[in-house]
Order: sequence, then structure tokens, then C-alpha cells
Amino acid sequence: MTHPMAVTNCNIDMESLISDQNRSIATLAITTLLKTGNESSVDRLMKQITNFMSDIADEFKIVVVEAIRSLCLKFPLKHRSLMNFLSNILREEGGFEYKKAIVDSIVILIRDIPEAKESGLLHLCEFIEDCEFTYLSTQILHFLGIEGPKTSDPSKYIRYIYNRVHLENATVRAGAVSTLAKFGAMVDTLKPRVFVLLRRCLFDNDDEVRDRATLYLNTLGGDGAVVETGEDVKEFLFGSLDIPLVNLENSLKTYEPSEEAFDINSVPKEVKTQPLAEKKAPGKKPIGLGAPPAGPPSTVDAYEKLLSSIPEFANFGKLFKSSAPVELTEAETEYAVNVVKHIFDGHVVFQYNCTNTIPEQLLENVTVIVDASEAEEFAEVASKPLRSLPYDSPGQTFVAFEKPEGVPAIGKFSNMLRFIVKEVDPSTGEAEDDGVEDEYQLEELEVVAADYMLKVGVSNFRNAWETMDADCERVDEYGLGPRESLAEAVNAVINLLGMQPCEGTEVVPNNSRSHTCLLSGVYIGNVKVLVRLQFGLDGPKDVAMKLAVRSEDEAVSDAIHEIVASG
Repeated sequence: MTHPMAVTNCNIDMESLISDQNRSIATLAITTLLKTGNESSVDRLMKQITNFMSDIADEFKIVVVEAIRSLCLKFPLKHRSLMNFLSNILREEGGFEYKKAIVDSIVILIRDIPEAKESGLLHLCEFIEDCEFTYLSTQILHFLGIEGPKTSDPSKYIRYIYNRVHLENATVRAGAVSTLAKFGAMVDTLKPRVFVLLRRCLFDNDDEVRDRATLYLNTLGGDGAVVETGEDVKEFLFGSLDIPLVNLENSLKTYEPSEEAFDINSVPKEVKTQPLAEKKAPGKKPIGLGAPPAGPPSTVDAYEKLLSSIPEFANFGKLFKSSAPVELTEAETEYAVNVVKHIFDGHVVFQYNCTNTIPEQLLENVTVIVDASEAEEFAEVASKPLRSLPYDSPGQTFVAFEKPEGVPAIGKFSNMLRFIVKEVDPSTGEAEDDGVEDEYQLEELEVVAADYMLKVGVSNFRNAWETMDADCERVDEYGLGPRESLAEAVNAVINLLGMQPCEGTEVVPNNSRSHTCLLSGVYIGNVKVLVRLQFGLDGPKDVAMKLAVRSEDEAVSDAIHEIVASG
């Protein structure tokens, strides 16, 4: 709804449509009234909706719940009556999606309206006393563990949490144990009581519950004394895992038991939005990605192993990031070439993956001549040619550049494929002895600011933001100029920074005039970065943006602003 005030004159007539026999019309009427009404009409609307909700299907109820959430954020002083309404319908019959929409709405109101926190948490506690959905119970317990210890009387939530240990399935019981531990870590006066409850969990019949209780008892100190919990323990309990679970799972699967323990620091941190596998375009032969004979590399680990085996690059240090392949040729051409950008602290290596698609030719001494005249901070230091490139057999050639250490240098590179071509006899497959030098123009390649950022998500953005040092926060406002839509502006900034969107905030609702997007990543030098973007339409199509950055290094926070300012 882009112009809600334009239809306010119709509100009186629209109220009669709430009782319309067509439930679609009734739902549309009530949601329109919720979006266009004023603060004085809230209580009257709530009375009408109460009777209305029992007559419609869950899919319509979800629409109404979302409208009520928006209304509460619009008129925060009415949070008490609106929260009570959400709590009442939460206890009624309904499917999973409907109940999840209500719980999500209550959570958002708790986060955005401080006065609603304590009543909202109690409503959620009462709901899990009789909740049939394991997912919702565990999510609420997790949320209680984060927000409950910050309230004026955290002890009143302990009973609801411990009840789950006695009355629920193993998954919920394990979640309850973790939540109890968080209360013990954050509220020193509750620690003795929490220890008693955790010790009882040691006799649970599920090993996950027992293991968690054992872990937390040892982590918190073991004796239950009223002492301040160490920062390292709080980080362990509340800190977000900055490694994608998929990457951790893959690394554990490939780990071979030995005397050397598994090192979690060896797990790649980047979220792979595109698999590093062979790419196929219509009508084009598969293009290899520098695969060793066993198969193509699928992770940064495999790329690092490949590069470290080449003497020219062995002393470049630890590989920070490898990009997705960038096509340098069009489909249906004689030669197919793409490039992977490997980013080190003081170097960038271009891996050109080449495929010869002409059966009657053999290419030898294949190299890429790179013109870096538009990349002033880069200096070529090494290259590795490809000795032979037969038909339909992918191969790789490399070019390495030195750059200022730790600096996100950017630039544009022109590329020319140069080789000796030899004719091949189709009947025998033998190549002629003499060849001819030839070259083939490739597309330009750019190293951009996003190449120096790993996409690393966080499980709880708000908690991660609050634990980051506020002294390293930098805030500024920018005009992004005319844009096709708010969604186009959001995507442009995400692509510019190369960060991981959090909590689904990359999706902009239709017809929105404002939007908040949350981003997370790791900047070169392994510096964690969090970004909060607030967009708004300033006029018909002009977009304004407020950018807030927190990181572990204030210089990095400044660098993110410089990227946006120059982008």
C-alpha cells in the first residue's frame, strides 16, 4: 500500500465490509483499515477483529497478523492491547505457519518496543507450556535465553524453562538446558539455582541433553558459586558461530583421523552462493576450474592446496578468498576461458581456466598477457604458462600480481590469450611439428572491493551487533540517486560490499517506501564486519540510505564507508 492516507475517507464504509460473506473481501477490508486507521480507532478495530478471526482460514489469519504487527510498530503506545490480542489468538487452534507468524510478530514487537519486552516474553512462556510444535518451542527458548537475562526480574522465567526439561521431547529438553545455562552465565545471583537444575539434567535419558548439561556445568565453573562469569564463557554461550554449518560439515567429513587434532580454523568461512564446479553454457563445452586429476576443487581448501603446489606462489601466505568463476568469452566461440580471482594479503593470482573447443587444433605454450595499466596499485610478479591444451581437455594458466599488503586495491585488467596453434590430423590424432603463433582477445576483468570481503553470516544479528565494540561504529547518510525500485537499490549495495544478508532482510516487500537490511562478513585481515542499512524513498524514485558499520577495527569501518562513497 503506497498511499494509505488517500483511502482514509472510505474507512467508515469499509468497516461494514468486515462482515462480508466473501472472506477474501473481509480480509482485505480489515487489513486496509489496520493500515489506514489512526490511533484512536485501534481499540474499536480490535473488538471487531476478535469475532472475525474465528471465521477465516489460516492463510487469511496470517495476513491479518502481519497487518496488526505493522499497526503496533506504527502506534507503539497501543502495544499492550495489540500484544494481548496476539497472545489470545496464539492460544487458539491453528496450524504451524499461522502460529509461527504470531510468534514472529511478538518477537519483532519485543525487539522494537522496549516497553513490550516483559509482557511479550511472558506471553511466549505461557505459549510453550502447551505448544505442539517443536520448532517454535526451541526458537522461543533460544530467544528467552538472549532477552530474558536482561529483564528486571529474570528469575520468573526459570520455572517455564525448566518445565520443558520434564514435559517435552529430547530436542526441546536440549534447548531448555542451553537456555538455563545462558541465565546462569548472565545473572550471577541465579547461578546456584541454575547449577542445581543442570545437575538434575545429568540423569536425562537422552545423550544430547546429558552432554549439554555436562558441558555447561564445566564451562560455568562447576561449583555454582555466585561469581562473575568470564567474558570468554559469555562469548562461548552467546557468540555466533562465524563458520557456515555446511562448510563445517564438509570439513568434518573429509577429515582423516590422525595424531593431529581437527582445526576449526581450517574450515572455510565464506558462504558459497555458487558452487565451484564445472560451468556449462548452452552449446559450450564444459570449462575446468584447475582441477587436479581426482576432480575439480570445490572449496577454498582445494584451491589453496593447488596454489601452494606451484613454486612461484608458495610464499604468498594463506589464501583469503577465491571468487566464483568469471566468464571472459562468449558461448559458441573457439576457445572458452573463465578466470578465478585468488586473493592473498599482499597478492592477487588470476587462474585462467581454458578449454580448446576445436578438434583439429592443439594449443601449446598457452599464456594470458595481462595489461594492468588501469590498475596502478598492481605489479605483475609471476606467471605460469600452460604447456599443452588438447581438444576438450581443460587446462590452467596463472598470472600473479603484487599489491599493497592488507589494502583492498581495485583495478581493471585487459586480457589477451596467446598461444602456438598446431593442426591435428583427424584420422591419426597426431599434431604437426610446426605451429603458428596466434592470439585471442578476451573480455576485461575487474578486481573490485567485494573481492576483499568473505560472505560470513551470523545466527543472531542483534546480539552480534551489541557485542561488537561501539567505539568502532561509523554512521553516515548517502543519496543513491534515482533507482528503478527500492529492491534494486538494496541489491546494488549488497553486491557492492559483497557481504552476506542476514535474517532474510535482502527481500524488500512490494510497495515498501522504507527498508532495513542487515549484512555480515569478514574483511581482508580476518576482521569481522556488521552493517545495518536503512533505505528510504526520497521523492518519486530517489533513494536515501543511512549506513551504520561496526567492526573489530575502526579503520575497517571507515573503509566500508569509503567503498560506498566511491561506489
